[in-house]
Formats: sequence, C-alpha cells, structure tokens
Amino acid sequence: MKIRILAVALLFTTFRTLAQDKADDRLKNSYTVLKEILGMPDKGIPRDLLNKSVCVIVYPSVLKAAFIVGGSYGRGVITCRIGEGHNGPWSPPAMFALEGGSFGLQIGGQATDFVLLVMNDSGANSVLSSKVKLGADASVAAGPVGRDASAETDIVLKAEILSYSRARGVFAGVSLEGSTMRSDEGANKALYGKELSAKQIVQGGVVKAPAAGLPLIHLLNKVCPHHTK
Repeated sequence: MKIRILAVALLFTTFRTLAQDKADDRLKNSYTVLKEILGMPDKGIPRDLLNKSVCVIVYPSVLKAAFIVGGSYGRGVITCRIGEGHNGPWSPPAMFALEGGSFGLQIGGQATDFVLLVMNDSGANSVLSSKVKLGADASVAAGPVGRDASAETDIVLKAEILSYSRARGVFAGVSLEGSTMRSDEGANKALYGKELSAKQIVQGGVVKAPAAGLPLIHLLNKVCPHHTK
C-alpha cells in the first residue's frame, strides 16, 4: 500500500514538474520572440503604438496545420500595465491560449509567431473577462509596421487590439478575426502553484513574476516603461 502511495506521489510530482517546465519554456520563448521583433525598428512594431498599449500578448510558434479544413492552436502569455492610468510597471505574466479555425484547401503546416497589442481599457476588459472571440467580442485589426507607420489612422484609433505575425522571417500586420483567446488556467496553476485566472494575475497583485518571466517583463519595462495617450 505504501509503495502504491509513493508511486502515485512520484507520478504526480513528475507531471507537475513537466508542466512547470513547459510553462517556463513558454515564457522564455515569448521573451525571445518579442526581443527579436523589437530589434527590428524599421520593420517591426512602431514604438509609439507599444507605448500606447495597455496589454501585450505573445504567442510563440502558433501551429496551423490542415488538410481541407484548417485550424490554429497556440499557447502564449499576456502582461498588462498596472497602476492607475496604466502608468505602472508591467504585470507578472499570465498564461493565455489562442484557438481558431479556417476553411479552404490547405495542406501542410506552418509555425507562426504572433504579437497582439491591446490598446484600451475596453479591449483589456474583454480579453481578461472570459473566452473572447476576436472581431465579435473585441475589435481586432492588422497593426501597421515600421518606424514610420502612422499611429493615427482610423484603423489604429478604432481597434481594441492590433495584431502582428512573423513567419519564415517575414513580419507583418495580420488580422486574427474569428480566432478566440482565453486564460490558460492549467498552465497558470503549473506556473504559480495555485488556481488563478489571467485577470487575477495581471490585475490582482496576488503573485510575483516567476524567474522565467522576468526577462520578458524587464524588456517591456525598459523599452516602454510609461503609458502614453
């Protein structure tokens, strides 16, 4: 009996360690993606848009594989500015999921990195409330690219979320309309050791950023420490 209990305990510990390692890898990969994209001033995300954003979501290596009927599946992280008026530092990261479907003649698979900027309180509330469908529950638009891209266009001013993608070295704004996003509860538990929603993590002030998430937070605090209107 004792051997069986020890075996179950060992198995549980192993699963928990594996889940923790996967969460840490997700944080590290998200940092790498964002760092590389922010290192492309002439082709990447306009810095003034990053300064205006209230949340940043990174999905490294979203998989899209299909034969006739296609679908996408991604796991990433979200962090939001904290404090009144969003003028505080960036919050501890929370685990986030992306899911979507598409139809058409598609054969093969492709891994794509996505970065989404949440531009206002309305967008943040929608994203953090529950499962949100982009284009229906929150407006989303392809974000402008490059140092000289205008942040004052109608699309940018009206969109709650601006989305970008990178595949095969090419970085561009892309619409994710029709995809859904939600808090990844299981991964949050693996990362923080207790059941927490993304909203509790980024707005509740109940946890500190784990070691694996510090590079991502430090990068954002360095590149865009203050929110601008």
